[in-house]
Amino acid sequence: MKKFNDNFNKYKNLRNVLSKFSTGVTVVTTVDDKNYPVGITVNSFSSVSLDPPLISWCLGKDQPSYKDFVKSNGFVVNILSKSQMDICNRFSSPCMNKFENFTFKKSKEGFPLISNSLATIICETWSVYPGGDHDIFVGKITKFKSSNQDPLIFWNGILS
Repeated sequence: MKKFNDNFNKYKNLRNVLSKFSTGVTVVTTVDDKNYPVGITVNSFSSVSLDPPLISWCLGKDQPSYKDFVKSNGFVVNILSKSQMDICNRFSSPCMNKFENFTFKKSKEGFPLISNSLATIICETWSVYPGGDHDIFVGKITKFKSSNQDPLIFWNGILS
């Protein structure tokens, strides 16, 4: 039991240090093998390359939607605006059907699009790389759009 507590405290302290870096907040969406919408709140989003246009994000291997994203041929990164804190909370919750009683549109490729997002980036899956207890998803951007709203920011464990 002591080993577990030592590791928990070690990771808790590391997580607290890493939270000092402010990030934007996204909801990454795709569909499962039955074409049902899947989504999860992610703040590990990053630009990778302009030529070709690539982005990345990370997903824990223990997440219920992990296999859906690994099997999918693409996804959408919905960058949330400050007015979408409720959407961030919905997609970071442990509930299984995050799209229940939630209005959304679908892209031409069939991926869920969250309306009124700060930006929307549609991607083909380029590659998935191992990254410890997470995998690193790299997507090739096929379409994108943005607005001039204020971003939702995560810093020091607080959304603002």
